[in-house]
Amino acid sequence: MKKRYVFATNNSHKLNEVRAILHGQIEVLSLKDIGCHADIPETGDTLEANALIKARYVKQHYHLDCFADDTGLEVKALNNAPGVYSARYAGEDCVARNNIAKLLNELQHTLDRKARFRTVIALVEGDSEYLFEGKIEGEITTECRGEAGFGYDPVFRPEGETQTFAELGDEVKNKISHRALAVKELARFITSRL
Repeated sequence: MKKRYVFATNNSHKLNEVRAILHGQIEVLSLKDIGCHADIPETGDTLEANALIKARYVKQHYHLDCFADDTGLEVKALNNAPGVYSARYAGEDCVARNNIAKLLNELQHTLDRKARFRTVIALVEGDSEYLFEGKIEGEITTECRGEAGFGYDPVFRPEGETQTFAELGDEVKNKISHRALAVKELARFITSRL
């Protein structure tokens, strides 16, 4: 029987991305799959803290091994903002296009457009906690390009590529992204003990 973990998310994009990266090596359940409809507050001021808050919540309330992630876009010219506030950069109830519009506006007179995506995954398994990180360097484009992906994907061009994440598509992104790198670290750790 496959080892089973809860991924503390209801974001179908993230869930599909993680399941694709893991190639079915373990069973990954969503919050919805376990009947968790709580809006787990992300009150930490770091990616690590937020990931741990979510994973600990599921472990404490559902007694299931769980991993959770938090991802931030860190833009050099903006002192690594939006960072931990990436999902709500343009306000609490904003959507991705609002965040992108604010980001492009903030950078409109900036030549240095270097940025990186960083994902931290917290795993709470039994009585132990583990952290895994993935990051990818790149830059912010001056306009949205591409239809795939989600979040800031239309304006993030990874180093060594001529296209944004949204242009590269999910198959390529799932091999090289910050989340892919963090999930691969998590997968290596889990599968080494199966």
